[in-house]
Amino acid sequence: MMVNGGKSNGEVEAERGSVLARVMALRTTPTPELKAQWRELIGTEPPPFNRRYLESRLAHHIQELSFVGLKPETKERLRAMGEQLDSGNVMLRRARVDGRPIAGTRLVREWQGVEHCVTVLPNGFEWQGRPYKSLSAVTRAITGTRWNG
Repeated sequence: MMVNGGKSNGEVEAERGSVLARVMALRTTPTPELKAQWRELIGTEPPPFNRRYLESRLAHHIQELSFVGLKPETKERLRAMGEQLDSGNVMLRRARVDGRPIAGTRLVREWQGVEHCVTVLPNGFEWQGRPYKSLSAVTRAITGTRWNG
């Protein structure tokens, strides 16, 4: 049986397996190689964000290239829905009303070779099982100094 542009089910499954293997390999790829892949696939200098960000964006891009991404009609429908919500004001689209990340979001940052994970709560943040009122308070707990979180 032929599906997906003339490919057999076996060919489609093999392609999915290859993409999955490539995405999974990102987890063990050294950071300099991730940055080289970024340059090759995306064509720009990689951003100065942490390794997990590079992994996730590369994984998304690899899948998008392999599976063609969203249909143009879907992109247009999403754009139209966004305009209905914010009257076409792009700045409103980029910011939450309260300026905070959504509860449940995990913020990951490396400091002095140790990776720290902070979870956003409805009324604050959690680090190592303890609640904090602000990211600045978490930063103080991690570094021992007053930095803007």
